[in-house]
Amino acid sequence: LSSAICGVTSSAIPEKNGCTVMVGDTVEVVPVEVVVVLMLVTKNSSVPTLRTAFWLLSVAMRGLATSLGCSSLRFSVTRSTMLSFRSITCDISQPQGQELIRELVRHCDVFIENFKVGDMARYGLDADSLLALQPKLVYCSITGFGQTGPYQRRAGYDYAIQGMGGLMSITGERDDLGGGPQKVGVAVADLFTGMYATVAILAALRHAERTGQGQHIDMALLDTQVAMLANLGANYLVAGQYDGKVPGRMGNAHQNVVPYQVFETAANPQGERDHMILAVGNDGQFTKFCAIAGHPEWAQDPRFAKNADRVRNRSVLVPLLEAVFKTRPKADWLADLEQHQVPGGPINNLAEVFADPQVRERDMVTPWQHAVGTPFELVSSPMKLSRTPVRRELPPPTMGQHTEEVLKQVLHYDDARIAQLRAARII
Repeated sequence: LSSAICGVTSSAIPEKNGCTVMVGDTVEVVPVEVVVVLMLVTKNSSVPTLRTAFWLLSVAMRGLATSLGCSSLRFSVTRSTMLSFRSITCDISQPQGQELIRELVRHCDVFIENFKVGDMARYGLDADSLLALQPKLVYCSITGFGQTGPYQRRAGYDYAIQGMGGLMSITGERDDLGGGPQKVGVAVADLFTGMYATVAILAALRHAERTGQGQHIDMALLDTQVAMLANLGANYLVAGQYDGKVPGRMGNAHQNVVPYQVFETAANPQGERDHMILAVGNDGQFTKFCAIAGHPEWAQDPRFAKNADRVRNRSVLVPLLEAVFKTRPKADWLADLEQHQVPGGPINNLAEVFADPQVRERDMVTPWQHAVGTPFELVSSPMKLSRTPVRRELPPPTMGQHTEEVLKQVLHYDDARIAQLRAARII
């Protein structure tokens, strides 16, 4: 069982609609002889979108066993996620380039594209055309707003989607404390769209395996952002749209759980302000926390005994907690919380994250040697599979590094054919 994975982006040939093809190594995945994925992404796409799409490719095709990404502004994201894959280039604005993609599609099970709505049809690479060539093909389109609707032809970027999809209205400090709209620190709409697309691709692959029928998957960043509103979206639909209570920003607090937020502790040894997280998830944990804090009576107080009571009386309880937290340093609090199994934790910067013994023990940093000769470290895949572990055989490729290798191995092109394509600037 093997997986030859291809991803195509359109930034290979300046001033042309070129593309880069990423081809993965072999790995046991699903019960078919060969799984090949071909991915096309516009050269104007946001970097996180490209990265996410590559992630979903790896997740779908490697049994949730690895991660990969596309060029970081322009190299770092490539380095951090595009692992164990090979790169070729192709100019799909030319008929020969389009035909090369069609030839690859005949060997493909999955095709992923990130072009604007209608662009693929102009190149003869739309879902209907490619499904006619490969009836069991799983064709996945990833756009900002989907293939239908009044916004279908708009460009979609994570930042704008976070705003349009409501996330920035519930992220950031409370407005009465000087807050305002705040985006999340990473491109979550892009990332979640990749993960949702992965699930859809896996489901469609299973269907194709059983029936031989492929299909078109229509993924949109805005759809995903709306779906990931989670409990706050449900709060509005179940009650808010009727009683006029629209969920808003709560800072580091939780809308439905108390106490579940950041608290300032006593100053650190350098005399600087310090903070930590308390994440009480149930009434039993609250009882244990009250004992740790030296106020067991709080757990018996009818205003605080149940989570629903604590939510209603948040404005009374939180000031009491803020005062008690400032009486002890963070290290003392964390030690007591861990001993009594009450959830809490520090707020680490990235240097502290990658120095954390748990992060290191879990093998979340991997050393690599790049093709240009530069050693470096990358974030590892978080997926730990017992039978099909992550493979770390190839570092992130340079642009077009494996063009000849892939064309010879996948399409069996000879040197003369490859030379002709180079001369014509198709590859």
